[in-house]
Amino acid sequence: MTRPSYLVEQLTLPAGLEAGDVAANAAEFLEFMELADELVLQTWGNLDRSSSPAARLQHWRDNPYSRVRLHFVRVDGRMAGSSWIRCELQDNLSSALLQVNVLDSFAGRGIGRTLLEHAEALAAAEGRTILQTFTEHPADFDVDGPNLIKPATGTGALPAGARGARFAEQAGYRLEQVERFSSLEIPPAADLDALERDALTRAGDYELLHWTDACPDEHVAQLAVLMSRMSTDAPTGALSYEPEIWDVARVRHVEDTWRQAGQSSLVAAARHRSTGELAAYTVLQVAADKPWLADQDDTLVAAGHRGHRLGMLIKILNLRRLRNGHPAVRRVITFNAAENDHMLGINVALGFKPAGYDGEWQRTTAATDGHAPD
Repeated sequence: MTRPSYLVEQLTLPAGLEAGDVAANAAEFLEFMELADELVLQTWGNLDRSSSPAARLQHWRDNPYSRVRLHFVRVDGRMAGSSWIRCELQDNLSSALLQVNVLDSFAGRGIGRTLLEHAEALAAAEGRTILQTFTEHPADFDVDGPNLIKPATGTGALPAGARGARFAEQAGYRLEQVERFSSLEIPPAADLDALERDALTRAGDYELLHWTDACPDEHVAQLAVLMSRMSTDAPTGALSYEPEIWDVARVRHVEDTWRQAGQSSLVAAARHRSTGELAAYTVLQVAADKPWLADQDDTLVAAGHRGHRLGMLIKILNLRRLRNGHPAVRRVITFNAAENDHMLGINVALGFKPAGYDGEWQRTTAATDGHAPD
């Protein structure tokens, strides 16, 4: 059967969303945002994993570290599916992260395949030979049951019959890692005082620090070192990742991006008393447009400082700051590699429960020359 032909159109980002900034293409951007939210709702039934138009606009703009391109397909005048591709510009220069989504009511018509092939052609034109993508799966299946697909790590599983998993496999992608998507109801049911007392028995050589939005100048160079280690110390399964190089400028760029996206970032850290070295950090983010939710971003304990319960201590500190400073928050969401037993153990002790799973997929292609399609 001949696949229907669809026009893949590129989304042009408007200058801004304020009255004085709205460009002629702002209406198209807002339509794209409606599509993005509808796609989140059809998978998760809520908008916890969505972002505001202002936040998306900020995160999708080109910057010195990455470039994003977004595309869509219309059917009978309405947007039916979308794709995006992100290429890093400072490291991982052989890789591209891409994503394709189609509304359930338009599934099975070849729209997803058209968008995927278009994104893969863009990656090839950029010389990107390692293609990565992800699929999303609510926790409505038996993780120990039949008809599962397991990643190369052997830890975690996805329902083999899920549409996203079948689509990825048929396109030649291999499941390399499963991430657990978890949520914590606020206030936590766990006894934070007891957990803290127990952790402090192992952490006498460390002191806790915290800040909001911007790291103090005296710590930012060491924070850059820790953020670099997120690319080497955190489990990545069988995915191909090169070490990332972070410096003060890159940290400040990320902080500025968060702030301009309307996100307030609560950071807690642990410092080794005798050396003054930052040993661990964690980030919680909240946004005024989603007052019920906090997003647990990076948490890292440097390899040389593990075994002192620092991960537990900095997370408890940030949860208390969240309760005091953002009393409207009712839920915290986070992601952990399924094989990351230590960090998962901390989260389970704090009261996080599985809400779903993300599959991390990868395909390696031959290098090719060419030009990106229009």
